[in-house]
Amino acid sequence: MAYVHGAIADLAVRSIQIMSAGEPADFEELVHPEAFNREGVQEPPASRGTGPAAFYATALWLRQAFADLHWQVHTVVTEGDVVAVHVTMAGRQVGPFVAYDAKGDVAQAFPATGKSFAITQTHWIRVLDGKVVEHWANRDDLGMSMQLGWNPPTPRYLLRMRRATKQARRDAVAR
Repeated sequence: MAYVHGAIADLAVRSIQIMSAGEPADFEELVHPEAFNREGVQEPPASRGTGPAAFYATALWLRQAFADLHWQVHTVVTEGDVVAVHVTMAGRQVGPFVAYDAKGDVAQAFPATGKSFAITQTHWIRVLDGKVVEHWANRDDLGMSMQLGWNPPTPRYLLRMRRATKQARRDAVAR
């Protein structure tokens, strides 16, 4: 494991790890008020803003779908104010995973399968004033979908997806 220690490297790693169990105060401590998550375009509307509340909304969205969520850090590299963190994200799907379109509407819901997954990701984090100010990632979404049984879907699972998507859309309107 190549791991560069230092203030911004440690901050970047901690900002990923709090996604599984961090509280709002943890996000306030680590995330800049103007922080932007480039991945937010596929996430719930609450995740699309800026600052700690948006990053915390992403954490809640992930926790709703996945139990035992954690990231194993493999490599951390820094250059200037940017940190690259290569990890394996793992968990077990216990709730529906809801994907959103560019407008923030429910695009698709994947009902819980109870299956576990472990996929590699690389997170890119820019730091300003000792806090995360920008995040983007490369993820193995296809690998996750195959491990969770979403792809290729069985006819029965397609029916479950249709029902889960309708429910997620009803829930989104009710909020």
